[in-house]
Amino acid sequence: MNPVGANAWIWASPITDAEIAELAPRVAGLGFDLIELPVEEPGAWDPARAAELLASAGIDAGVCCVMPPGRDLAVADRAVVTETVDYLRHCVDVAVRVGSGVVAGPMYAPVGKVWRLDGDDRREAIARVAEGLRPVAEHAAERGVSLAVEPLNRYETSLVNTVEQGLELIEAVDHQACGLLLDSFHMNIEEKRPAAAVRAAGERISHVHACGTDRGAPGADDFDWPGFVAALREAGYSRPLCIESFTADNEVIATAASIWRPLAPSPDVLARDGLRFVREALSTR
Repeated sequence: MNPVGANAWIWASPITDAEIAELAPRVAGLGFDLIELPVEEPGAWDPARAAELLASAGIDAGVCCVMPPGRDLAVADRAVVTETVDYLRHCVDVAVRVGSGVVAGPMYAPVGKVWRLDGDDRREAIARVAEGLRPVAEHAAERGVSLAVEPLNRYETSLVNTVEQGLELIEAVDHQACGLLLDSFHMNIEEKRPAAAVRAAGERISHVHACGTDRGAPGADDFDWPGFVAALREAGYSRPLCIESFTADNEVIATAASIWRPLAPSPDVLARDGLRFVREALSTR
């Protein structure tokens, strides 16, 4: 059965050494196999210390990048691109230190950046992103890490919304270390048939986020979870499914993710309910 993880953003943001010290045993105690750790700012938490804390709690790690304004591979500004590439390389190094085999996220443009693109504009932007991601993929491959590029919904980006567009990008990168992150929340908005999109992604799936259609716990919604899980099996996907949701306590992240109301009575309830559902979905034959 696939490992099941929880993103630390369910409970806290920004993530710090103190937050990881509190969350590692908590998330392990809830029954998760791993905790996904966002790299919001380099140096905000110590990967070596995190590795010790996770080992002590008996839980594995995942790593995701964070793309605020200023991190962008789709622009012509070489200084911005260089800083973004350096940041993504840093995320790979963090992943190595904490034992994560993947760095996941929308590593092409800032979340919330939307702009109109005609055919030529899109081709130019995809080429720029591919050029920026290729050295990151090479850096990752040398260290046994994969990149998982995440398509987002139309309200959070206008560049990569669908699996088809995500495949276009990673094919332009042309490196086996560069795959896709499929997120059920975004797919529910952008894909006519999410299970068919999973099948189209196939062996290029590097990571999966399992989220409810309201961005809360998966399961208490009308998403086609049996079809989604069956398609993941057909694709041979054996890596983690991570529940991703967001605390409303951090104004910046709550605004970016449009979290305007509580999504569960508490973060622990959201995580526990989601874990129970995902485990049941994965065990159904």
